[in-house]
Amino acid sequence: MATGTADAAGFRSLADQLRSWPDERLSGLLLARPDLTTPAPHDIGHLASRATVRASLSRALDALTRLELSVLDALVVAGQTTAADVRGIVHADPSAVDRSLARLLDLALVWQASGGLRTVSGVADALGAGPGASGLRPRSPDPLPPSEVEARLTELSPRARTMIEHVVAHGGEATTGEARRTVLPEDAATPAEELISRRLLVPTGRDDRPVWQAPGEVGLVLRGGRTTTEPVDEVPPVATSERSANLVDRAAAGSADEAVRRVELLLDHWGAEPPGVLRSGGLSVRDLKAVAGLLDVDEPGAALLVETAAGAGLLSSRADADGDPVWVPTDAFDEWTASPAAERWLTLVRAWLASPRLPALVGGRDVNGKAWNALAPELASHAMTESRAGTLAALADLPPGEVLAPTTGLPSLVERVAWHRPRRPRSRTEQVAWTVTEAAALGLTGLGGPASYTRVLLAGDDPTDALAALLPQPVDHVLVQADLTAVAPGPLESSLARRLQLVADIESRGGATVYRFSRGSVRRALDVGWTAAEIHAFLDDVSRTPVPQPLTYLVDDAVRTFGTVRVGAVESFLRADDESALSELLAHPRAAGLGLRRIAPTVLVSTTPVDVLLPRLRELGTAPVVEAADGTVQVLRPDVLRARTPRPRPAPGSLSAHETARVAAAVRAVRTGDRAAAARPAATATPLTPSGSLAALREAMEAGTTVVVGYVDNQGVSAERVLDPVRIEAGTLSAHDHGAGEVRAFAVHRITTVRPLADGEPVRGG
Repeated sequence: MATGTADAAGFRSLADQLRSWPDERLSGLLLARPDLTTPAPHDIGHLASRATVRASLSRALDALTRLELSVLDALVVAGQTTAADVRGIVHADPSAVDRSLARLLDLALVWQASGGLRTVSGVADALGAGPGASGLRPRSPDPLPPSEVEARLTELSPRARTMIEHVVAHGGEATTGEARRTVLPEDAATPAEELISRRLLVPTGRDDRPVWQAPGEVGLVLRGGRTTTEPVDEVPPVATSERSANLVDRAAAGSADEAVRRVELLLDHWGAEPPGVLRSGGLSVRDLKAVAGLLDVDEPGAALLVETAAGAGLLSSRADADGDPVWVPTDAFDEWTASPAAERWLTLVRAWLASPRLPALVGGRDVNGKAWNALAPELASHAMTESRAGTLAALADLPPGEVLAPTTGLPSLVERVAWHRPRRPRSRTEQVAWTVTEAAALGLTGLGGPASYTRVLLAGDDPTDALAALLPQPVDHVLVQADLTAVAPGPLESSLARRLQLVADIESRGGATVYRFSRGSVRRALDVGWTAAEIHAFLDDVSRTPVPQPLTYLVDDAVRTFGTVRVGAVESFLRADDESALSELLAHPRAAGLGLRRIAPTVLVSTTPVDVLLPRLRELGTAPVVEAADGTVQVLRPDVLRARTPRPRPAPGSLSAHETARVAAAVRAVRTGDRAAAARPAATATPLTPSGSLAALREAMEAGTTVVVGYVDNQGVSAERVLDPVRIEAGTLSAHDHGAGEVRAFAVHRITTVRPLADGEPVRGG
């Protein structure tokens, strides 16, 4: 809505203004301030009342920029005023002030009274002395014109002038010691009395302990007619240095490709060997260290990949065969691995953008000294999602070819993000730094600057085509070398990489990944059912170079010794055609604890269970296989576990169908409540519920009207009180009681009726 209508006739109260809004604008308010719909308000009056609650106001203020907070503060200082006056006292471009006023109106933080714009009650207290607050106090009820303030300031002594400037610069309040409250200018004996006598300081609070404040009109004159001495619409710049946009794109795409492959490797590994879930939830420190070693990253980097996989719905918990909870891939993982690399990256990044998780804290300790664990339920903050969005938006504003400056870039980026959300969170500096680090690890940025496809993503478009053009094409072959290594000259196709990782170990990563074959890696393939012929055929098929003779000998030697020793149950038995193999095993110094005993030249029995005996024998250098009851070899294939895919989160900035339906239902509810209230017969004083009392009292506060309330005191006696509501907080009304002549506190739940004081109605004491 244009702010020009603020100078029109206006409305009697905030509730009346909300009633005049179309459903679309009312829905916009509820979407921007979702706490107003929980629970759904009964009618517009309740909605207006809830919009002025301190907690709701604080949440709304947290979403404002420094300019919007400054405009709101200017309205607090000026009191009821026009949009033109606000443009005059805010140190900013008038068009920017108009846009801010329009948003404040849409958020129901400002409403259009009959005499101009007003902030809703409670805004001044919620603003406090935080970011965006000028420190100026509201204008006095009978403000002095600027020319008169100027004249009185010129009459001050240097000490009194210094005092008033100090008071205005430090919050606008002061104490005056023994200074007299009633004194003429010519009789003033101290600087404080000079200010008091000229109404440049006015009393507030109780008569016996007054607090003095400089009215808003005095602060405005001292600051040249503005609420601030510096412009409030200048967004802090980000310090940058030049870097080729092509280099940024290639570096970011390389990180994106590596992040996708590491997540795939992680979940493949956990599908066969899942780690346990801690009793308190999360992943143990030992398991995280194992993941870091597997993925060749540090522990925070491993925590980021684990948390991102979980946020993308690729990782969840389920019970294993023994009923113990473990972390395993979900059903969605198999579909994800079949997708192109760019689409897999997009799934991960969208989950990261929407996630409130704090993986950067993993490895540290909380205030109680407890270690933070990855995947722990408490490792989350809703402010993190907003910090990520703000940081990436600021980075996306950088021109192509510019990146963060090496030393000053990050601090300037923090200032830029703080301008857009100055009130929260307190850990903003850390969260911005975490976002920059994590965005680089996931391939959203490279060399300190945003990739071109990242700008496409943040604009709401599909970046997969732009990213796919930068990713290296998967290769379907390796170069096997005589030193028992294989070099992948690029990223391998997913199925090929999985099979190769089964028969060889990754020795180094980079542009070309190096795999090393060993007796243990070949046995790993044999353990899951590969035959010698299948291994040789696989190597012949994937190698662009002839398979060297040493590798052929390695495979044949591993196959020849594989299954020489067979394990059964006694608890266990061992059988071998080669008597010397069993004799050597019996004589091994580390086999003493296995409970081995020879019962025949080619048979040993053991008191150790098979599932314990197998890995112990492999540690001693043998390659046993399990023998079935009929004497055949039983290949133990690891079970690939999967968990149910969790419900996906909505993308950041998007509205779920549930949220849209909830807001639509709330709008229908308040409209229906208003129609029902209009259809009731008129009554002079309708009994109210506590929530109804709150709504009626807040409406009276907004309109500045005097009300007559029915109040039940502590003795159960009901009486009428004539009140001017001042503040409602924690279920207590502070109001000026006309009968007592002072401000008193009233419990809201004891108020039974509320009605406006009729013209000419006598004021009776309570």
